[in-house]
Amino acid sequence: MPRIFSGTVFSSAEGVSLPENGCGITVGNFDGVHLGHQEIVRCLIESVRPLGLPSIAVTFDPHPAALLCPNQPKLSLTTIDRRVSLLLALGLDAVCVVKTTPELLNLSAEQFYQEALRECFHPAAIVEGEDFHFGHNRQGTLAHLRRWSERDSIALREVSAVQVDGVAVSSSRIRALLEDGDVAKAAELLVFPYALEGRVVRGQRRGAQLGFPTVNLHDVHTLVPLEGVYAGVATTACGDRYGAAIHVGKNLTFGAVEQTVEAHLIGFSGDLYGQFVEVNFSQRLRGTEKFKGPQALVEQLRSDVLQVESLSQLNLKAPQYERVSLTSAAFSR
Repeated sequence: MPRIFSGTVFSSAEGVSLPENGCGITVGNFDGVHLGHQEIVRCLIESVRPLGLPSIAVTFDPHPAALLCPNQPKLSLTTIDRRVSLLLALGLDAVCVVKTTPELLNLSAEQFYQEALRECFHPAAIVEGEDFHFGHNRQGTLAHLRRWSERDSIALREVSAVQVDGVAVSSSRIRALLEDGDVAKAAELLVFPYALEGRVVRGQRRGAQLGFPTVNLHDVHTLVPLEGVYAGVATTACGDRYGAAIHVGKNLTFGAVEQTVEAHLIGFSGDLYGQFVEVNFSQRLRGTEKFKGPQALVEQLRSDVLQVESLSQLNLKAPQYERVSLTSAAFSR
């Protein structure tokens, strides 16, 4: 009985569907969408556009690690929606999100190549990074892929790792920087500044009482950087952008025990409850600390906001991806 692979294909063009007559593909998790991913996408587009073929990234949801290591949960750097949007912003024609199943993860390397790639996508070209592995227990290597693609007359292009400061750019490297609070260095490795998104909920309203109202973000499903105060940019659901002072952590001055993500939007007044807001992290200003009382906290907040205001012009000019409406179609093969 043939296996069934299912998922969703996304595009910024109308009438999206999986190609039947050849395409170029790159396969990976693409978590964070960093400079190495950007180079792979650039090479893919460069390889297939002269042939008049569409360029497609194939990724997976949920992340395979969620099924392979369920007792060791690890938050992603991007939601699947943001990952799709960032990849399409690099110029791809489509992103195919394949549903991760135990059956898929148990395929041998040759089965994965033959059934999940060759028969599903009919690729004329495949582009992958030098550390690409695939199939059960990551047993497949570029050497395997090279041998099988040559046999099937599929062009294979291998892309060397992008290096910054002599070290390869990787999602794990970016994760470690964020966990250390070094969002500025992480931004050097990412195509776009690190961001997370959450739904605005009612908090204790202490910020408003102190003269610095904040949006309190809930339902954040990606990695949150180290506790501290950051300068960055907040983007509302309607696309308005503001310099933002972002606090990650517990409100120690008031004895809070729950970690929160809050942002004070410079120059904003209004109500965003129930809406989703995205915050980009640009610089870490300081760690969290317990102040002697509300007045000491207010004085520090004034200083933080002045720093954020001085950085906002620079931060608002940082690269951002253009938000476009996407079309999608389910597939099953």
